[in-house]
Amino acid sequence: MTATAQLETVAPSTYGRDASTARFSVARYERMIEEGILTRDHPVELLENYVVLKMPRSPRHDGTVQLLVKRLGRRLSEGWDIRSQSAIRLSDSQPEPDLAIVRGDEAAYVTRHPYPEDIGLVVEVADSSLLRDQRDKSRIYARAGIVAYWIVNLADRRIEVHTAPSGATEAPEYMASQSYESGESVALSLASAESMSIPVDELLPD
Repeated sequence: MTATAQLETVAPSTYGRDASTARFSVARYERMIEEGILTRDHPVELLENYVVLKMPRSPRHDGTVQLLVKRLGRRLSEGWDIRSQSAIRLSDSQPEPDLAIVRGDEAAYVTRHPYPEDIGLVVEVADSSLLRDQRDKSRIYARAGIVAYWIVNLADRRIEVHTAPSGATEAPEYMASQSYESGESVALSLASAESMSIPVDELLPD
């Protein structure tokens, strides 16, 4: 089954409701950026071939992203780096997750965006974006085979951990999901690196 056919089996929850909305391949979306049709003044990302407005960001959201960059970044072993609100390249999407832990260093992605096989963890910080992160982004990342996806749920003060992606099935999903709350610890596991336990309270704002 082709990627396009798979996309038709599960309707997005937060975009694409207008049947007349244009859809673009990842390659065409990248050309639009290269040619200046889309610029930094356009707060968009490509999700399942739709050019979608990114959700607005509150000070609490951006402050939490910065907290995570510092507290996760200092725990990374050699061979891994952390990227913040930077694009990753999937077969049907080019999202800009709040954080991505990727193989390599700051010089590894000068000429291309990370692919799924480069990524050890994707993190989305969710306040106004919670529905999109739980439904649409989860499906997109599971379809791409990204091995681990965290949602830092600010509304409910918990970290939702999704692992074991199904890959490109008719209804892509993570087969294992668990939530961690204040007082608990969440495991950060990266291939070729020792797993570590991080207190949830270190990853949530006061």
